[in-house]
Amino acid sequence: MRLTAPRMNPLPESEWSEEQQELAAPLKDQYGFVFNVMTTLMRNMPLLTKWNHLAGHLMVTSSLEPRLREMVIMRVGLLTDCEYEWGQHVLMSASAGLTPDDHSRIKLGAIAPGWSEVEMAVLLVADELVRDTMISDETWGQVSEHLNDQQLTDLIFTIGQYNMLAMALNSLGVQRETGVPGFMG
Repeated sequence: MRLTAPRMNPLPESEWSEEQQELAAPLKDQYGFVFNVMTTLMRNMPLLTKWNHLAGHLMVTSSLEPRLREMVIMRVGLLTDCEYEWGQHVLMSASAGLTPDDHSRIKLGAIAPGWSEVEMAVLLVADELVRDTMISDETWGQVSEHLNDQQLTDLIFTIGQYNMLAMALNSLGVQRETGVPGFMG
C-alpha cells in the first residue's frame, strides 16, 4: 500500500445516517461488512450516491464480458499502483473465470502468452488510456474488430472510472480489508 494509514478514516457505523444504513444493508447482508471504499466515501454522500450509479452500471449491466471487465480493472489497479483496487478485483475476478495464472499474466500485460486477440486488445487499451488518455489508431483497429460501439464505450468508461477511483483510493489512503490480497499475493 502506498499509504499505511488512511488520510480520511472510514465513517464509523455509529455515525451513519438512515440513508447510509440503507445503502450499507445489502453489503452487510452479502459480505458481513461494508467495504472501506464505501465507508470512506460515505463522508461525501452526494458524490457517493451519484458515483454508485455509474459504478453499478459498469459492474452489473455493462455490455462487456465480466472476464474482460475484471482484466482491465485489475490492469488499471496495477498501473496506478492501487493495491486496494487490485486486491478487491483479485477476489471478484474468480466469478468471472479468472485464475491466479491470469492474475500473473495481467501483471505482464498484453505481451503475456496465452491471451486471446480480444484480451490482448483490451489490455492494450487499458495501458494506453492510463498512460496517454487516448487509444492509438492501431489499438483501436484491433479492439474494434471484437467489440461493438456499446462495448467500446463501456470499456473506455470502465477504465476511466477505475483510474479515477484509484486516484481517490490512493490519495485517501483507503486500506485493504483483512483477507484482501495485495500485489504480492
